[in-house]
Order: sequence, then C-alpha cells, then structure tokens
Amino acid sequence: MQANGAGGGQQQQQPPQGPAGPELGCLGAQNGEASAGTAAGDQLAHANGLLPSANSGGGSPGGLSVNNGVPAAGGPGPAAAELGGGGGSALKKKKRLSQSDEDVIRLIGQHLHGLGLNQTVDLLMQESGCRLEHPSATKFRNHVMEGEWDKAENDLNELKALVHSPHAIVRMKFLLLQQKYLEYLEDGKVLEALQVLRCELTPLKYNTERIHVLSGYLMCSHAEDLRAKAEWEGKGTASRSKLLDKLQTYLPPSVMLPPRRLQNLLRQAVELQRDRCLYHNTKLDSNLDSVSLLIDHVCSRGLRSVCGALYVLPCLGIMRKQFPCYTQQILTEHCNEVWFCKFSNDGTKLATGSKDTTVIIWQVDPDTHQLKLLKTLEGHAYGVSYIAWSPDDNYLVACGPDDCSELWLWNVQTGELRTKMSQSHEDSLTSVAWNPDGKRFVTGGQRGQFYQCDLDGNLLDSWEGVRVQCLWCLSDGKTVLASDTHQRIRGYNFEDLTDRNIVQEDHPIMSFTISKNGRLALLNVATQGVHLWDLQDRVLVRKYQGVTQGFYTIHSCFGGHNEDFIASGSEDHKVYIWHKRSELPIAELTGHTRTVNCVSWNPQIPSMMASASDDGTVRIWGPAPFVDNQDIEGGPAWPISCL
Repeated sequence: MQANGAGGGQQQQQPPQGPAGPELGCLGAQNGEASAGTAAGDQLAHANGLLPSANSGGGSPGGLSVNNGVPAAGGPGPAAAELGGGGGSALKKKKRLSQSDEDVIRLIGQHLHGLGLNQTVDLLMQESGCRLEHPSATKFRNHVMEGEWDKAENDLNELKALVHSPHAIVRMKFLLLQQKYLEYLEDGKVLEALQVLRCELTPLKYNTERIHVLSGYLMCSHAEDLRAKAEWEGKGTASRSKLLDKLQTYLPPSVMLPPRRLQNLLRQAVELQRDRCLYHNTKLDSNLDSVSLLIDHVCSRGLRSVCGALYVLPCLGIMRKQFPCYTQQILTEHCNEVWFCKFSNDGTKLATGSKDTTVIIWQVDPDTHQLKLLKTLEGHAYGVSYIAWSPDDNYLVACGPDDCSELWLWNVQTGELRTKMSQSHEDSLTSVAWNPDGKRFVTGGQRGQFYQCDLDGNLLDSWEGVRVQCLWCLSDGKTVLASDTHQRIRGYNFEDLTDRNIVQEDHPIMSFTISKNGRLALLNVATQGVHLWDLQDRVLVRKYQGVTQGFYTIHSCFGGHNEDFIASGSEDHKVYIWHKRSELPIAELTGHTRTVNCVSWNPQIPSMMASASDDGTVRIWGPAPFVDNQDIEGGPAWPISCL
C-alpha cells in the first residue's frame, strides 16, 4: 500500500516515506502534503474526505488541497514547520499511537463526519496525525456524491492497486455505470443512456441478466415510473449515498471505512449484552436511541438470601417488569386433575383441559391481564389431555388419553360442537396438529392410527402403522412431524408419501413442541428431562437440568418476546424456566402441590404464563408487583427459587 495514496497524479514526485513506512493510518509528516492527483482546477477537498467549510481552508488559492484544515501550499505554517524540523519536531516526540488507537480515532472521525462536524474532524486528524481514509478514496467519494462519473471511473484506476480482488473493480465499475445510466434516463437523455448501456455496461460482460433488466427501463414513460420499477430513489444524495455504501464493501477498511462502522460496532455490543442476559424479555430493538451506551445492560440487580431461599432483588429491569415468576391468579373451576393448557395464537384466550371431562375457555383481559371464565365445553367422556387451536383461533380440537377413540372439534366463538370424529372404536386419538391453512388437521395415537382430516371429520389421508405420541405441522404445509414409539421424530409428507428420520433419542419422547421459525424442537424425554434439538442440523443442542421427568406426559414450551426462554412442568410440583442458552434453570416456580403437567407461555404477552397441575388448579404467572426504591434496598422481594 502506498504511504499517501500517490499514484493518481503521474507528474507529482513521491515524497520519501518516514519511519511509519507505507502505513495508511497515522502518517506523521505526510499530513501537510497536497492530496495526490489534485489538479489546479479541481474543487478543494480535505484529506479526511470532507469538503472544505468556509473557515477551514476555503479561502486558500484555487487548486490547493487542504489536509485536515492545514494549508498544503503557500507557506510553511506551524504544522509544516514542525514536520520539517527533523528530530526536534513535536509529532516525533509524541508517543506513537497503537493500531487500535488509530482505528478508534478513524471510527470517531467517521461518526463525526456523518454528523456534519467537519471542522472537528479536521482538528482531530491534525492533532492525532491520522488520516480518515486514503486520498484516492477521498476523491472517489467526492466524485461519486457529485455525480462526476468520468472522474469516478478514473479514480477506480488509482484504487485498483489497493483492492484485494481483481474482480472487485469490475463490480464497482458496473455499479457506477448503472447509476450513471439511471440518472441519464431520469433526465430524459435516452440516447446518452443507450450509449452507456451498449458501449460501457455491456462490454464489461458482467451480470448480463441485470443488463437485460436495465434495458427494459428504456420503455419507462416518465421518471416516476422509472423510480418505481427500478426501486430507486432517483438522482440525488439518497441514491448516491446508497451507491457509495455498496462500493465501500469492495474496498479494504484501511482505504475507506465501511459505512456507519462505529454505530454497527455499538449495536453489536448491545445485542451481545442482551444475548448474554438470562432475564431479558423485551422485543429486540436495533435502534441505539432506545438504550444507554453509558452503562452495561442489566435486567436484574441480584439475589438475596432469606431463610435459606433465594429471592430476586428487582430493579428497573426485566425481572420486575416483564418476567413471569409471580403467581397472579389461581384458577380453581376444574374439579379434577388439569392435564393441559394452551393460549390462543392471538393471546386473548386460554384453553384448559381436565380429567373432569371439560374444556374451559378463559378470556384474558388486555389491561389487567386477569382471566375470567368465558365458556365451558363439556362431554369429553375420557377427559381432555391435549388441545390445539386453529391458526385463526376460530376452532379448537380436543383429544383424550390413550383409551379415547374420539376427538372433538369446537367452534370457539359459538361454543358449539362442529365435529365429533371417530374412525374406529379401537383407535387411540391422543394428539392433533393443525395444517397452517386452517382447513385440515392431523391426528393419531399409539395404536397405529395416523389420519389427515378436514373440518367435518372426513378422512383425507392416512398413514398405516405409525404409533404416534405427539404431532406438529411445519409451516411449509406439507410436512408433519411425529414422535413415535421408536424414540424418534420423523417427518411425513402427505403429498408425495415420503418420510425421513429427523431426531433419534435413546429414551421415549413423551411430547415435543417446535419454535416459531421451525428450527428448534423442544422435547420432554422420559427419565431424561428437557432436550433442545436443532432440526436443520439434526443435532442435540442442549440438555436442561433440574426438572424431574419420569414416564408422565409433561408438555414444555418456548416463551418470551424472542422465544429466548424455555419453561416446563415437573413431577416435583415445580415450574422450571431456563434461558435457552443455559442448561441451568434461572427460576423454579413453586405453588402447585402435585405434578405440573403442562406450561403455556402467552405468545402475545411475554410476561404471562400458565401452568396446569394434577392438583386441579391452573396458575397464571406474571411480573412481580411494583417494588419501589425502598423495597429494592431493603424491603421485600418476591419469592422464587432462582439459580
């Protein structure tokens, strides 16, 4: 790399390199030199890439380049005197900056440049002895932003030696000519645009498919039509800034920094802190204005031990505002064991199924988050062990335990039974899953039944000999995942009648659920507990500790704003919560007095969770009550066992 980017001006003599060698970052004596290749008639430009302001060298004679606010010619100013002073210069007495210091200075300079603080950038670069970007890159930037396409093409020749890939120059030239072509078309200069297309773009022999698309824009009748079809902002600063962002990706960062590099680094740091926070339960927001950069991200202040139990000390973070670890309500309307619970997809209702032969539909108050009984659906002779909401929440399918050969399809709005389906009295229909189209569902059981049916219970397809434990329909509308008695999950395609193995465990899979993106599967495995699988890579990701799992069917769930959490019931009467990246539980919720069979996290209210238990109750978990500053310092916290 050339020390000062010389090479663009063939008649200018190369200055001798100082101790810094051919480095680009901090150049010491080169800071007072004229930018290479600057002709007498060219517009003034700063070596840091900024156009000169009125009081930062704008009054210099025409043709002089201003480097960081210091005149490059016309007199040996203070900076020039220092640079020519040999071993006694002030800059040489300064401690040489490390590479990381140079990088930080350049990042700060770029950010200030984006804010329009050009004189501040000039002063920063002058005092530090650094250069924001290569002089050739500076010229290139200015020519692109001014729409001087011929000069910008010439600048590419200077940059060629600084670009690692020889193909990058071709791609950059293509992007330049594409912008030039579109601007000609917008200005109504069709002949000039056609000349660019035929004689400049086509000879590049690059991206011929795109060239065919560009040629079609010749038929646009007016500028608005062109901008709409090309999805282009039109001639001006906006489109040229976007073009420059694309062009910068082909240049090494030592030549020209990637766009908004400091903001991107800060955003990555914030996201990393959130990822590492075990309690973070708010919607991801990439806007830096929503956070403070002055302190680290913290969601809970810590733990306090009282009488041998661990308590969370809430602060202004998530544990007080968002995390469901406090019993807000206990639903006692069922008169026997509660086997299942499930929130509707829109989060406005909760369905609970019980051994008492009923399904109860609860309404969620959007303001208070309290639940009230809405409807009771009766007549399930064997009890209700599984419930599935249709994608639009208009229907609900209820299944029974192993001996049940029937399933019930209810209209949730009217409370009427639409279909009571039974193919054979010898069937066992214990699980069900809706197709994403809402017009079909699949059901099956451990006696070898595996059916696809419509809303009237008519049999559409069947798969013989599959002993189903649990079912799930993927978003492609074709594939059904089924856990079976061979300790595996297989994918079944009802359209082409193919099947494949996806997950293989060493113990029975009692139940499973799939994340919203279809990538992760959460399994409750007999005697093993809760396992997380990656369905795409077909690997076991994590085994979660703490939960007691025998041979009872327990249903776990994903939860939280970004499905960052996992919750499961347990045979030790507790609800366990994990961050999906941590094997150890972050909370153990107590209150139930018998096995917790099912946990459901509200998909629309991340601070609400429900658990169903053999003790006949359903508990609604939510954030802790408001705790003021005195409570935080020494008052009561809320009791959960938090590890």
